[in-house]
Amino acid sequence: MNVRRKLSIAIGFVALLTTGCQNTKEEGKNEENLIETNSIAHIKEKYNTDIPTKILTPDVVDTRIGSLKFFDGLPSQATVEKVYDNLDFMRGVETFLNGVPATSIEGLRLGMNEVGATASNQVVIFDELLDSTPLFLTGNTSTVYASTFFNLQESGPIVVEVPTGCGPGTVNDAYFRFVVDMGGPGPDRGQGGKYLILPPDYNGETPDGYFVAQSTSYVNWLILRGFLVDGKPDMSSKMYREGLKIYPLKDKDTPPAMEFINVSTKDFNTIHANNYDFYHELNEVIQREPVSFLDPELRGLFSSIGIEKGKTFSPDKRMQEILEDAVEVGNATARAISFRTREKEATIFKTGHWESGFLGGSYEWLKNEGKGGRYLDARTRFFYVATVNTPAMVLKMVGLGSQYALGVLDSEGEYLDGSQNYTLNIPANVPAKDFWSVVMYDPQTRSMLQTDQALPSVSSKRTPLIKNDDGSVTLYFGPTNHTPQGKEANWLQSINGKGFFVLFRLYGPLQPWFDKTWQPGDFERVD
Repeated sequence: MNVRRKLSIAIGFVALLTTGCQNTKEEGKNEENLIETNSIAHIKEKYNTDIPTKILTPDVVDTRIGSLKFFDGLPSQATVEKVYDNLDFMRGVETFLNGVPATSIEGLRLGMNEVGATASNQVVIFDELLDSTPLFLTGNTSTVYASTFFNLQESGPIVVEVPTGCGPGTVNDAYFRFVVDMGGPGPDRGQGGKYLILPPDYNGETPDGYFVAQSTSYVNWLILRGFLVDGKPDMSSKMYREGLKIYPLKDKDTPPAMEFINVSTKDFNTIHANNYDFYHELNEVIQREPVSFLDPELRGLFSSIGIEKGKTFSPDKRMQEILEDAVEVGNATARAISFRTREKEATIFKTGHWESGFLGGSYEWLKNEGKGGRYLDARTRFFYVATVNTPAMVLKMVGLGSQYALGVLDSEGEYLDGSQNYTLNIPANVPAKDFWSVVMYDPQTRSMLQTDQALPSVSSKRTPLIKNDDGSVTLYFGPTNHTPQGKEANWLQSINGKGFFVLFRLYGPLQPWFDKTWQPGDFERVD
């Protein structure tokens, strides 16, 4: 017997004597350590040199998924089955978290189809604003939405003519990536113009006279926003109906007639599934889009659970049961990331509980300017509760674009509870060139909270708010109106037994917002 082996046995013997001297409370823990030590020592006896302990695997390893058993590092059949089930589960969860941008766009497309918008010249428009009837992720009640989808594989290059005076507009691809801005923050700067959107595989000539952008996907979402004039949507609705044109480039001489579908107060759903159907929605996107649409890493993740272009997604019973469990955990994880973030940089101000929707300050979801890679949780957080991805919503664009603050917690750090009464102070001189608003949302649907108020919001453009003597505005939230006499317009209704959260919006944000010399108050509970 060589010296190392004698030393190993001696160490094991000393460990045994030491264990016997410990108190009863430590016996279980030390016994576990002794089993592992003896196991490793036993393994080491089979080598001629001193093998580092850190590279060896004991015969039994206790983990959060149970005991894993090995013969000389070779996993038992039961262990093999257990870890593969776990691997499939983990990848199912990760597919949910990383697939949300694609399924969210798909949910929007399906919702548009539901109300009759199936071609690019068929535009969904909210002539009387978006209210709480449809399910629409964190939409706003202070701009006139005009929206459509186009499939560049079917149409080829698409032309979008935006009218003069158009507010913020954006085209996003089928993974919610930024393609181009239009209107106010776009290259036309609100003066109107012709945009040409090219397919991902387009290699032809590009004609002059267009703002040109090439998408990475076939399906693209166009969303335009028009401002209220004198608190009314009429002017913006007229602007889109008379000035917005969308047609394939090949049909520029004989463009199809535009169709506008007014969906204000209509009941329809644009939100992706949070159950097993989620994977089928994602599969639809993967089958439709080109392989180049996603990088190999994401494609590999999705294909690891059976979602691969050109193949049928048909998991067996074992895999389906695992994915049904995975989507439940994925959904819970997305909700934790969204509503109880652990990221310190989410807090916008040094005090209070207002949070940023764009963690990391990047519309490409890059962390620390890319040094931290892709900010995965930030991307999940945004697309689980919101839509539209554009630099104009995150970059410092004084007087242009928009900025957002998420309010989920009250001044004590507790979730906002619809059974309670709250006040929220908006200080004077809100730094917004165009307007500011506060909109209430349902944490279940992430859509507007459905109450007796069709528009669960206040807006500096639309609401006759009553100011305090110092120019500030106190907003009141609760299941019943508890405002002082004469300030009824400042009250927003909540629902007993339901939570809520809000978005504070600034369109045309000004310098005091960016340098943080102005900030809204916290939600204060009123007993």
